[in-house]
Amino acid sequence: MTPEEIQADTNLLTQIAVAYYQEGETQEAISQKFQLSRAKVGRLLKQAREQGIVEITVKYHPVFSAKLEQQLIERFKLKRALIALDQKDPQQQREQVAALAAHYLSTQLGEQQVVTVGQGRNVAAVAHHVGVVAKRPCQFVCGIGGIHPGGSQYNADHICRQFAKVYGGVSETLYAPAYAETKEQKSLFMANSTIKDTLDRARKADYALIGVGDMSDQSYMVDLGWFSAKEVVDARISHGIVGDIAGYDFIDVQGRVAHTVMNGRVIGLSVEEFRRIPEVIAIAAEPSKPLALLGALRTGAIDVLATSVTNALTLLNLTDNISRC
Repeated sequence: MTPEEIQADTNLLTQIAVAYYQEGETQEAISQKFQLSRAKVGRLLKQAREQGIVEITVKYHPVFSAKLEQQLIERFKLKRALIALDQKDPQQQREQVAALAAHYLSTQLGEQQVVTVGQGRNVAAVAHHVGVVAKRPCQFVCGIGGIHPGGSQYNADHICRQFAKVYGGVSETLYAPAYAETKEQKSLFMANSTIKDTLDRARKADYALIGVGDMSDQSYMVDLGWFSAKEVVDARISHGIVGDIAGYDFIDVQGRVAHTVMNGRVIGLSVEEFRRIPEVIAIAAEPSKPLALLGALRTGAIDVLATSVTNALTLLNLTDNISRC
């Protein structure tokens, strides 16, 4: 097609799209107006959407979100489900989900209470959410060691310090790496009295705020060198691993902790230890997380879930199609 023909084609698509979507004309009326068959009008409207001339955005009514929340609560025996509207931009989506989690935590957290804090982008976004929070003396304790300096802003320590700043409370660092190169090295760290004391306080917390990871060979765990891409792919394919809880335990879709070469190398709290914390808040904004979330919810360790509409709908659909073993 010549440039003139392309421009004419685009103009026609635009005119038809405006007539249908903005002016409310029927496809029959448009076919008569432009002397086209109704089938041709339908194809052109589809083409307008494919070329980005028309963008359709669904705005969910609050009642819709409330129904989704209630379905998740009933399906997974949750205390609360916090559902953010879908956003095209990943960062905006993360901020929307984080805002809900931040507000919820601020309404629940009392003076002198303790929060165990995990790592990662989603948890960090909660701590950095800009909002009005009443100052109260709370303690934020790392539930996992520190990651590579390249990911320092997502360290549990960094996040704890930010929470302490927001609330006017205090933070406690877990003076250990998140990842030990061998199980023997991990045992030595876990035997250290300072590390044991911090993890004991983390275990006895009133709340925990954690992330849920999926098994991508491009995940931050691979980027930081914790595990190789081959180990992650093998865990996913050979062992049915769908994700991790708080970077520690690797789980299958039924919520069972799987035993692979990746286990026993992370210094932090396990799923079993999170189950004993009165209220665990899990946050996941990425659309790649539904299977990981399903496995995490089935562990019984999560009490409050913060995620997106798309993830919520996919979770509900998954439970309709994946039977329990």
